[in-house]
Amino acid sequence: MKTSEIRKKFLDYYAGKGHEVVASSSLVPHGDPTLMFTNAGMVPFKHVFLGNETRSYVTAASSQKCVRAGGKHNDLENVGHTSRHHTFFEMLGNFSFGDYFKQQAIAYAWEFLTLEMKLDTTRLFVTVYEEDDEAYDIWAKEIGIPADRIARIGAKDNFWSMGDTGPCGPCSEIFFDHGENIPGGPPGTPEEDGDRYVEIWNLVFMQYDRDEEGTLNPLPKPSVDTGMGLERMAAVMQGTHDNYSIDLFKNLIAAACDVTGVKFGESDEQDVSLRVLADHLRSVSFLMADGVLPSNEGRGFVLRRILRRACRHGRLLGMNEAFIYKLVDALVREMGSHFIELAEAQANIEQVVRIEEERFIKTLDKGLKLVEQAVDDAGAGGTIPGKTLFTLYDTFGFPTDLTADILRNRNVGLDMDGFEVCMEAQRKRARAAWGGSGESAIPKALYELREKHGPTEFLGYSTLSAEGVITGLIKDNEAVATLSEGEEGWLIANQTPFYGESGGQAGDTGMITVDGALFTVTDTKKLLSDLFVHIGKVDKGSVASGGTAHFEVEGIRRDSIRRNHTATHLMHAVLRDVLGDHVKQAGSLVNSERLRFDFSHHQPVSLEEKAQIEADVNAAIWANDAVETNLMTQDEAIASGAMALFGEKYGDEVRVVSAGFSTELCGGTHVSRTGDIGPFRIVSEAGIAAGVRRIEAVTGEVAYQSFVNDVNTLNEVAGLLKVRPFEASDATAGLQTKLKAESRIVASLTAKSATSMLDDLIDTAIDVNGIKLLTAEVSGISDFRDFMDKAKGKLKSGVIVFGMKNGPKVQLIAGVTKDLTDQYHAGNIVREVAMICGGKGGGKPDMAMAGGTEPDKLKEALASVVGLLKD
Repeated sequence: MKTSEIRKKFLDYYAGKGHEVVASSSLVPHGDPTLMFTNAGMVPFKHVFLGNETRSYVTAASSQKCVRAGGKHNDLENVGHTSRHHTFFEMLGNFSFGDYFKQQAIAYAWEFLTLEMKLDTTRLFVTVYEEDDEAYDIWAKEIGIPADRIARIGAKDNFWSMGDTGPCGPCSEIFFDHGENIPGGPPGTPEEDGDRYVEIWNLVFMQYDRDEEGTLNPLPKPSVDTGMGLERMAAVMQGTHDNYSIDLFKNLIAAACDVTGVKFGESDEQDVSLRVLADHLRSVSFLMADGVLPSNEGRGFVLRRILRRACRHGRLLGMNEAFIYKLVDALVREMGSHFIELAEAQANIEQVVRIEEERFIKTLDKGLKLVEQAVDDAGAGGTIPGKTLFTLYDTFGFPTDLTADILRNRNVGLDMDGFEVCMEAQRKRARAAWGGSGESAIPKALYELREKHGPTEFLGYSTLSAEGVITGLIKDNEAVATLSEGEEGWLIANQTPFYGESGGQAGDTGMITVDGALFTVTDTKKLLSDLFVHIGKVDKGSVASGGTAHFEVEGIRRDSIRRNHTATHLMHAVLRDVLGDHVKQAGSLVNSERLRFDFSHHQPVSLEEKAQIEADVNAAIWANDAVETNLMTQDEAIASGAMALFGEKYGDEVRVVSAGFSTELCGGTHVSRTGDIGPFRIVSEAGIAAGVRRIEAVTGEVAYQSFVNDVNTLNEVAGLLKVRPFEASDATAGLQTKLKAESRIVASLTAKSATSMLDDLIDTAIDVNGIKLLTAEVSGISDFRDFMDKAKGKLKSGVIVFGMKNGPKVQLIAGVTKDLTDQYHAGNIVREVAMICGGKGGGKPDMAMAGGTEPDKLKEALASVVGLLKD
């Protein structure tokens, strides 16, 4: 069965079980700053599991693209040398968000493997978490797995958590036995590291929420997250224990053999390089398809490391020219029909890979010579100095893991501490270069352009399109005559309608065309005070310095920025009016999506104040006043009442923008009339530093949509309450009153039940050295202290210890009647009992409470009280 057929069969199976088939998300985990790459099938559903997001479905299935090549999950160094390590892989998974749980998840997995995939049941082995009796019983009693093919494993391998806190739970893993001819033993045995038993599916049962103290609290809606490596499953179905022998990798390796002229299977060393090429081709291509490009930091640096490692293995196969880009077509043939984004980005991927290969090839030979020289200098068993490693990294583009890979079997060490010292020195130099205004770090080429051609004239106050002469092009910090198709760089002109980022306003985007060529502008910066730099990429043809070009700003985006910028001015004035004249701007950001305004204020803005600010800004918008701009000297502007903004530089002549009751010095772009802003709405208010608050707000269509969303939510709530929307508030209040009344009834019934329970418990008291002793495990007690007081009243004279289990915790209370407090101390008794349950506590002589974390030892703890009294 082909790999693609397994993927389809899996998704079709779960679709037939009512699961929503969800397309793979990007390898760049948007909205999750904790991850560099999507590295597991559950990542796109993380916020659903956390309860922060709801979907239109409660069960789902997917085949998720994953990369593990950086940070905590770094398989890079093992790729090519083992049969199952990959930087890129697909994770098949089915998910339940509070719907089915262990029984159904296990039944589905077993049915898919044995009926759909027709695997021999005698070759399947399962593990469960050592304390998960429920999962064990399902496998043993309902599925019928013999006890000798089920292993209980500890938390290290069979208890999953999203982090130090949050959702977590036990796992159950399914292994496939590749047969006696493969070395290795079952999981949980000393031989488990062999290749005979291979994990193919992990079922995670998220049933707890771990708090900051490490306590496991049961989740109200337990969920299921499963993951099955597609490549491993394909190996099983195709009768091999080597992932690189499945059809997908066979075809990619065959393509690499065609291009390099090398035959697979003739040399172990060459086979390693061919496997590296096949694996790295996938991760590089899919990362680029999801928008990651080679760079010297973050995700782009990981991509560059992978690609350069592939280049080096190409050199080992005798390839002295760029060739990896030629393999992209083979990958698209294999995977492009399912992952459409790969096919759509093929041309761009090939071009970027080729350029990156060619760049690295220029320094590869020199770097390899330096490596060999370093090995000779170090000698057998020696260490290559950190300074040499840094030179390889900084001058020749050799990431340290590439150097380590080259030296894998050379019996030399790497001075990583020394390398880090060199890296930190470089970081310090970089930080120093960006001191002051930051202009000292600007490329020398830009200073030369400014000196030769003068400043850029900004035309964007009155137009979004104009003609201009290209006065300079910069690529990789160096002036160039042309930028060719696919190349990124900076474009500078004598005049432009593009606004350069400054004063908190985002730079414009758009297009620059010249003689059929297209330069796509992704950002615009204003540098050296008056030089506008268009940052972007040539998507068609080539652009040359000196040519006349047509500049076209993206109008819809500029209009959104204008609305947010003018709204910022209005809000600034209103803040001073509502909160006081002490309000001063402390920073701002204005882009097409929102506005952010930081200001000095000593306390949170109240709900009433926020409502007043919103109302006053909207009133100014509805007034539809003209927004006027006047040029004057800075002194004249200040004398007229205009406010100068935080962090802004002003020249001899300044622009003064007046909008209704607001007058400010500002070089940004604005609407023509306040009414053009549309609705205004505050979406958040919070403190960001001592005495500094931050307001974020939206305008126009974004604000309107936020109101629509709230109305829809109100209508939905009203529908659930079976009232009209304007009655929802009263209906909710009524429901709360009813719930409180019912809670009181429940409490009353519980108290009566507890009193009745006490009558039975008193009869179980025993005599220890002439003292009545009552110990018991109880449940459902809401007020432990009151319960103890009543128990002491009924017992008259004696010692009492109660214990109550509460999920993964245990509560304990000890009581001593007043006539015995000279002989026995409740605090000391409960402290000793709590230690047995993994807890601590104490209190007064007549009553004391404690807690524990081992409820399974409660019976033993209560039994110990007899000995305490005797002692």
